[in-house]
Amino acid sequence: MNKKKWILVVPYVIFGLLMTNVGEAWRLSEGGDASSKLLSFFRLLPEAFANPLPGLYLTDLLAGLFSAVFLFLIVTFKRQEAKKFRRKEEYGSARWGNAKDIAPFVDPVFQNNVILTQTERLTMASRPKDPATARNKNVLVVGDHVIIGLSPSDFRTRGSTAA
Repeated sequence: MNKKKWILVVPYVIFGLLMTNVGEAWRLSEGGDASSKLLSFFRLLPEAFANPLPGLYLTDLLAGLFSAVFLFLIVTFKRQEAKKFRRKEEYGSARWGNAKDIAPFVDPVFQNNVILTQTERLTMASRPKDPATARNKNVLVVGDHVIIGLSPSDFRTRGSTAA
């Protein structure tokens, strides 16, 4: 194992060793009900941590092992759920699209496209060759202006007025 992997493993090993001492305190605590057992556990906790080495009892070792594995799983899942930020770029940085970006959404036959701007067009084919490029075809053209993303429900009447 190289040094980088050891550095990543050491916190879990230390946590596991500490939890073996907690397991020892729990094993040695006396009491029949939960409140007396907890009171005895907290009284024995300093004694369990007096010796930094783990005990050789199986229950103590299993408590440390399961605690370390549980901590590892929590950290792993939190890392996987972390947002994907673009490193060394300002937050909210965006760029203008170019012809290469819109090319997959344009039909090679000019008549099969709706013109959005002078340089951008959108295919009106219901089933494009690449299904990943299928887009909403609801477009309202008013004079020189194009409004994209209107759905048929935006034009239904509500009472006596139309939206």
